[in-house]
Amino acid sequence: MSGLTHLECGRCTARYDHRTRAQLCTADGGPLLARYDLAAISASDRDALAARPETLWRYREILPLDRPDDVVSLGEPMTPLDRVPRLGAALGVPGLLIKDEGLLPTGSFKARGAAVGVSRARELGITALALPTAGNAGAAWAAYGARAGMRVSVVMPESTPAVIKREAASYGARVYLVPGSIADAGAVVRRACAADPDLYDASTLKEPYRIEGKKTMGFELVEQLGWRVPDVILYPAGGGVGLVGMWKAFAELRAIGWLAAGRGPRFVAVQATGCAPIVKAFAEGALESVLWPDPVTMAAGIRVPKALGDFLVLRALRESSGTAVAVSEEEIAEALWLAGEREGLCVCPEGGAALAAARRLAREGWIGQGEDVVVFNTGSGLLYAESLQGAAPVRLAAGDDLPAD
Repeated sequence: MSGLTHLECGRCTARYDHRTRAQLCTADGGPLLARYDLAAISASDRDALAARPETLWRYREILPLDRPDDVVSLGEPMTPLDRVPRLGAALGVPGLLIKDEGLLPTGSFKARGAAVGVSRARELGITALALPTAGNAGAAWAAYGARAGMRVSVVMPESTPAVIKREAASYGARVYLVPGSIADAGAVVRRACAADPDLYDASTLKEPYRIEGKKTMGFELVEQLGWRVPDVILYPAGGGVGLVGMWKAFAELRAIGWLAAGRGPRFVAVQATGCAPIVKAFAEGALESVLWPDPVTMAAGIRVPKALGDFLVLRALRESSGTAVAVSEEEIAEALWLAGEREGLCVCPEGGAALAAARRLAREGWIGQGEDVVVFNTGSGLLYAESLQGAAPVRLAAGDDLPAD
């Protein structure tokens, strides 16, 4: 089923056996990346995908699961790639497309990482998971863990949106709240996993397979575009795993001949001005970020003060001639309103941040008028009820008529 051959450290390229329960590189603490026999996969027929179900598992040769019986699925579909001309006109990006991940199980793109991560964990005999989360990852791993019959513990900041807290609990996870940020939640998980050898740390990039699920966003995107890449991809980056995953996906597709060689897309990592460690590091030419003090933004998914894989995000930005942008809370709120009012899309604050960044870059001329631009809306706005925009409802007394426009 899979061409997986080994794991490789993203820093020092040390090689590890993929058949064992792995976490981080023992030499330098770097994240481990799945590697495949791409030469063997190159003999596969790309056109055969058309006969397969339209789920992320259609790309099974380049996913890390050996036994089909271990697949843990909630029916995750290919997500739509929508042309949004009215919103594009309002933002000054006429070639705007939105990849809407809010239609996946649990309401966000985190379902991709959880589907593959939990499936691989079951294949390796893992029965209990713990992870820190800014929100949506906890709900996704709780849901897929429940489907797999695993015990799941989720630690999240107190400031996580209320709907997401309740969603994770509704799947039977043990949900714990801590003051501070996801970094504080991570410290709790580290102590718990050190004390209980049966508990597997499923933190972002501390296990090698979440990124493999996230990279399917890239596989789907190029397939939907007729096996080509867009000019620009804007992605809201907290941990940045989705961006790195797509960067990895495009390299793998080129290596097996399913995607033509060439440059592009230019990646844009989008953060909020209240939590922008990757933007700051990119502007300073640094190889990795420093911990952001007191992270604050309505976009909980990008409220990450320091990402373990930040060096990979920065590498992807520079190798793709991309950039990093931070937007304000006011810009995010306006983009949320425009997406709903112009296109009927209920995007999450993280997706709103990416839309706001697209407007900024178009005004600055970094995005050209004739370019295809893809914004990733990483979740449903319904998960962030407190951030939904729009005028308050008008109360009518009994017998009142609708006011004239």
